[in-house]
Amino acid sequence: MWLFLAFLVVPIVEIALFIQAGELIGLWPTLGIVILTAVLGTAMVRAQGALAMGQIRQSFNQMSDPSEALAHGAMILVAGVLLLTPGFFTDAVGFALLLPPVRMAAFRFLRKRITVTTFQAGPSGMRHDTTRPDPHGGDVIDGEFHEVDPPRKPTHGPSGWTRH
Repeated sequence: MWLFLAFLVVPIVEIALFIQAGELIGLWPTLGIVILTAVLGTAMVRAQGALAMGQIRQSFNQMSDPSEALAHGAMILVAGVLLLTPGFFTDAVGFALLLPPVRMAAFRFLRKRITVTTFQAGPSGMRHDTTRPDPHGGDVIDGEFHEVDPPRKPTHGPSGWTRH
């Protein structure tokens, strides 16, 4: 229902704003502003997206919770789509989503309303299921592994990283 209302209301608001801006400043300045916001928005999305990708990589490297960095990346993606959509209202919302404090407020709002019950990494990797608690009080991580010995060439000695 909300999505239907958004698809109905947003174009009406955009048309009304185009008419108002066209009457106030004229056709060509209005079109120039639309093009300028698309170009400026694209540059800002690139910069913010690069920062978000760095945060995502850092959270994966540190094996920490990537949900905040992923949410920021998703909001930056939505901001890019809104900024490329012609219109003043969508541009305002898109530029707002490029501001880190606005994204943090949106993330806190969403985090209160979303509960993660299952986490799985890889096709048969780690699995964390909060609906089935561990009877010993700790987290349960199921995993499979296979030891693979690399082929040794007679010309190579020990690497120095391990002791044999």
